[in-house]
Amino acid sequence: MKPVIISILLVGFIFANTFPDAFSEPILHVQDLVVEKYVSNLCCMITTMTFVENDILILQKSDGVVRLIQDGVLQDKPVLDVNVDSIGEKGMLGITSVGSSVYLYFTEANEDGGESLGNRIYKYEWDGDSLINPELLKELPSNVSHNGGAMVVGLDDQVYAVIGDTLRYGLLQNKPLEWLKGEDIDLKDNGVILQLETEKPYFAMGIRNSFGLAIDPITGNLWATENGDDDFDEINLIPEKFNSGWIVIMGPATESELTSLPGYEDYVYDDPKFSWEENVAPTGLDFARFQEIRNYDNSLFVGDCNTGNLYKFELNENRDGFEFTSSFLQDNVINKNETMDEIIIGTGFGCVTDIERGPDGFLYVVSLSEGTIYRILPAESAVNTMDSKNGGGCLIATATYGSELATQVQQLRELRDNKLLQTESGTSFMNSFNDFYYSFSPIIADYERENPVFREMVKLAITPMISSFSILNYVDMDSEIEVLGYGISLILLNIGMYVGIPAVVIMRIRK
Repeated sequence: MKPVIISILLVGFIFANTFPDAFSEPILHVQDLVVEKYVSNLCCMITTMTFVENDILILQKSDGVVRLIQDGVLQDKPVLDVNVDSIGEKGMLGITSVGSSVYLYFTEANEDGGESLGNRIYKYEWDGDSLINPELLKELPSNVSHNGGAMVVGLDDQVYAVIGDTLRYGLLQNKPLEWLKGEDIDLKDNGVILQLETEKPYFAMGIRNSFGLAIDPITGNLWATENGDDDFDEINLIPEKFNSGWIVIMGPATESELTSLPGYEDYVYDDPKFSWEENVAPTGLDFARFQEIRNYDNSLFVGDCNTGNLYKFELNENRDGFEFTSSFLQDNVINKNETMDEIIIGTGFGCVTDIERGPDGFLYVVSLSEGTIYRILPAESAVNTMDSKNGGGCLIATATYGSELATQVQQLRELRDNKLLQTESGTSFMNSFNDFYYSFSPIIADYERENPVFREMVKLAITPMISSFSILNYVDMDSEIEVLGYGISLILLNIGMYVGIPAVVIMRIRK
């Protein structure tokens, strides 16, 4: 038997080095969706994310830091920094939110890198700048592997959290009764799904290790991924009082396995809704509800950590299982010798650790191995060069000031729409300018989002120029002559600021 997998994350990195093509730039195999880098160059082993209003909070597994992303820009200041033990699969593991309440799941330590105090779930308040007023909700066991950590919010705002078996086996892991000894009989809150802030018993048990929970936005059903041992990774529909079968069963159960299942109270086993016979390490999952197109209203998207694949599963009419066109998938199992073409919608995503549906309806995919959040959106919604030319704001200014709603960006937009485009000469100028500007601005804007120091340098460089444009708010530009006159004057003014003044300073220094 193969040795126990110490860490799914480390396996992802090993696989990436062995099969580098699986971790190339992501590609979608459909025409009506596109994938784009939303935020990249994220450090410290990013794991899971959540939306607070329109902003993103993302976890750094290795150093216990929570970071804020606004309008696609990673903010410099952490919103929280806690002490974690990050050995193996421990560390900053799960985050979700309900309104201004943010729930965090992490392996707490007295100091960063210190001995684990256990997995803890805290509830914080988000004040728009920091996470404050922590309230301890759950104290859970921890181990080097199988700590779980994924959390999700139900349609009733109930928060669910999953913890793996933490490499310990007892009643909650279906260990045969005759094998139980001593402390094995005691419940250890491992291998279960919990409902937080309730007195209810375990929502589910018998779970080996899970890195993904999702709620069906139509039915409210809970779905989860589960990683197997030597074979059979799973996607499960999780009703209340569900028994996932571990350590007796992974994948579809045989008659002998069902007979061997000792059971625990009134928890009921059911087969997975889908299984991979060969391990792919499925992780994050979520349902698509794009506002612009309805093609994916019945689709469940799933990522993995071993192959860089993104999968799409079509729900049946009752939304309690999947439908497939390939005959060999009718048993809900992909065997080792079978092709996955029907269920693979994308490749090259690296080690995916989370998938979340944003308030804009787009899907956000967190890749630990790439240090990147990718965004999947309908092709017609993608902000391409032509759209930017015709009606968008300035790409560089938007990246520099952090939002299309920033005062400086609005000023540029109003100058273009209300002044320049109102005259023939102004329109001709904008058309020529756009051909030149959009040949390089996307590259600069992307680099600004990835490099805060460069962004500040650009801000320092362009602020005087944008400020000079405010002069046009106090003049009338109703004729071709006025547009040309004021335009040429502004050009000369900026040449003076950016060329003339530095030239004079350099000459004075040389003298």
